[in-house]
Amino acid sequence: MKFVNRLSDFLGKYMAWIVLAVAAFSLIQPSFFTAVAQIKVAGQSLTNVLLGVIMFGMGMTLELNDFKIVFSRPKDVLIGCLAQFTIMPLGAFLLAKGLNLDSGLAVGLVLLGTCPGGTASNVMTYLAKGDVPLSVGMTMVSTLLAPLLTPLLTYVLAGQWVEVNMLTMLLSIVQVVLVPIAAGVLVHRLAGDAVKQFDKVLVMVSVLSIVTIVGMCVAPNAQRLITSGLMVIAAVCLHNWLGFGVGWLFARLLGLETTKKRAISIEVGLQNSGLAVGLAGQFANPLCALPAAVATVAHQISGSVLANVYASMPLEKQESRKAMPELEAEAAKA
Repeated sequence: MKFVNRLSDFLGKYMAWIVLAVAAFSLIQPSFFTAVAQIKVAGQSLTNVLLGVIMFGMGMTLELNDFKIVFSRPKDVLIGCLAQFTIMPLGAFLLAKGLNLDSGLAVGLVLLGTCPGGTASNVMTYLAKGDVPLSVGMTMVSTLLAPLLTPLLTYVLAGQWVEVNMLTMLLSIVQVVLVPIAAGVLVHRLAGDAVKQFDKVLVMVSVLSIVTIVGMCVAPNAQRLITSGLMVIAAVCLHNWLGFGVGWLFARLLGLETTKKRAISIEVGLQNSGLAVGLAGQFANPLCALPAAVATVAHQISGSVLANVYASMPLEKQESRKAMPELEAEAAKA
């Protein structure tokens, strides 16, 4: 068990670099992950299965108390989710137009922008000394809203480039996101504190699943990344940092505290790129998955960088005193 704990800690600590290394390997030697991507499990693509595993792990870490923030601080969560589903979809659409992206890349960038916040945002917010409960609440609510808002926003914003089947997309999100999360919450509810002994295993499985998804995303698009990689990387990075910056500005204009500004900034900027990869499969053009494939790597790196920048910036004294118990509680849970 000590080995598992050490391996889990290593994978969690160096996740961004591991993701980057796997992406580079997939770019140079795509054949391995191309073969892996062909694997089917019960008729489902391996990408969707691994996404389900990640979402199940997320559900396993959730307690009923985690949902209380939605009711105890509805204004903060509402503000965060409003920023999430306006800044990122519209930002993606405007960037796609402004950069005159190929239709497939444009659809992929918009799809990435319409997806909910990624689970990595909670860890990044903790590292940034931000409002972790708010980040968790935003992730949960945006994920629950995704079956409705992601297909609708994709239809409205990307419909000019490609036909969008909203029902198919809705069912995909329910299948690979909501059902696994609900199953994870149910298992946690039935097993109680016994699930805590599997925390390290869940981290390890989630990281390995994300890394595998990255490899499977990059490998089939290796040639396209080589030919149009700079444009895709530029679009994804601009979109990512637009979310960080405008998310922070949005929270500042509403007069929110520094810890909340950090949480909203990170939550808005980091999308569930794995989900975007899975949803891109319904479009015939393989270029649609490329922005999400790049984002699986770029978001890990940018999120870590921003978290370090925020952590180095001082909080107001009253905020620091209020944030410490929450940070200590999150550290104890980890």
